[in-house]
Amino acid sequence: MKSWKLSTRIVSGILMVVMLGMLLLSTAVGGFTRYEVTERLDNSLQEVSERLQTVVADRMRNQTSVSVAWLPEAGPRTLAYQVLDDTGHIVLRSQNAPTTPFVQGGKVGFVNVAQFRVYVAAPSTDHYHVLVGEPTFHRQEAVRRAIMISIVPMLFFMPVIWLLVRLIVHRALRPMDRLHDEMRARGSGNLRPILSLNLPDELLPIQRSVNTLMERLETALSTERAFAASAAHELRNPLGALMAQVQMLGRMLPAGSELDERVELIASRTRRLARTVEKLLQLSRASSGIAFRRDRFDLLAVIHVLVDDLTCNVYDDVHIILKTNRISKIFVYGDMDATGILIRNLLENALLHRNIARPVVVTILPDGCIDITNDCATLSPETLARLTNPFVRGSHTVYGSGLGLAIASNIAQQMDATLSLCSPLAGTTRGFGVSIRFPDLETQTDDQDD
Repeated sequence: MKSWKLSTRIVSGILMVVMLGMLLLSTAVGGFTRYEVTERLDNSLQEVSERLQTVVADRMRNQTSVSVAWLPEAGPRTLAYQVLDDTGHIVLRSQNAPTTPFVQGGKVGFVNVAQFRVYVAAPSTDHYHVLVGEPTFHRQEAVRRAIMISIVPMLFFMPVIWLLVRLIVHRALRPMDRLHDEMRARGSGNLRPILSLNLPDELLPIQRSVNTLMERLETALSTERAFAASAAHELRNPLGALMAQVQMLGRMLPAGSELDERVELIASRTRRLARTVEKLLQLSRASSGIAFRRDRFDLLAVIHVLVDDLTCNVYDDVHIILKTNRISKIFVYGDMDATGILIRNLLENALLHRNIARPVVVTILPDGCIDITNDCATLSPETLARLTNPFVRGSHTVYGSGLGLAIASNIAQQMDATLSLCSPLAGTTRGFGVSIRFPDLETQTDDQDD
């Protein structure tokens, strides 16, 4: 689903409405301005015609031929006029008027002709008609300028309106941003209630609901952790005592007894049960959010301890090669115990399913990524995709609970780490590899320590 921001939608919606309103307002203002300017120009044209009617009356009485009235500084925007007699001939015109009448036998009023808007005045007592024309391009230019003067300021104010709308919306949504930041900081290891943020009434129920949820979640996680710890203590002791009794029973039997095989079978099943119980307890701890804490620690030190412990105490003939690539420290943020459980499960999984003749290789890459590889038969893509599910095993020829990778994947998700599986290994046709990358890590090399 495409992500979106509330502030962007509000600003876009408001600006769209404002722009549409400005467009409609500009259209209305333009039409009204055109109407008013046209009306004023027509009134001026009519007034000039009527005044000119009285001025030319005396001159026409003694004139017998066509006369041209030369006006000083007459230009293309100057009004042009014609005086016609009863027969429709021009007896007087301005030098910028055409030699042919504007209109023939025109009625009193306004007439649009080529290049002019003409007003025909009522005939005088001497039956002379005065026609005054205004150049069309001058009228259009006046209308255009008036419209531009009315609309252009609106266009210039659009960026100002946009900035003001953004400022007002972002300022109004600032409490929501603070609430968003506080809620975003919750969930990993921070389950503290959200303090008072001076929120508006619409957001207060959300804050109260989040605080209630955090309180219930903290209680549930604390209960889960307490149960896992108590269960680990209560189950390990009886199993340890049972294992000790079985071993003592085996020693008490005479050499070559027929019961040796049965005692060894009981001891083997008891060890398997102990490992299964341990994995179930680890899964319970991982599911209860053990890895949500965010403490800074050295991951490489944890890996060294686990490699030494597995090499010396857990399996016979265990061979683990650790390649650090001159990296001396890897600082990550998380829970050290949970990280130890994660790495231990990955190492135990590699040791359990490896080819006995080949070692397990742990490689620390220069960017801090950790690769754990072992030699084994290639896994199918379908099996590889399901390996992080509980009780799924890649091979049924080796005993295992099918919980190791599920526990590791659960803890990695809580620590925001990336866990990747691959089979076969790059450049080969066999093998299995696990790559884990922690966020916000810091590495130090031997050169930096020096």
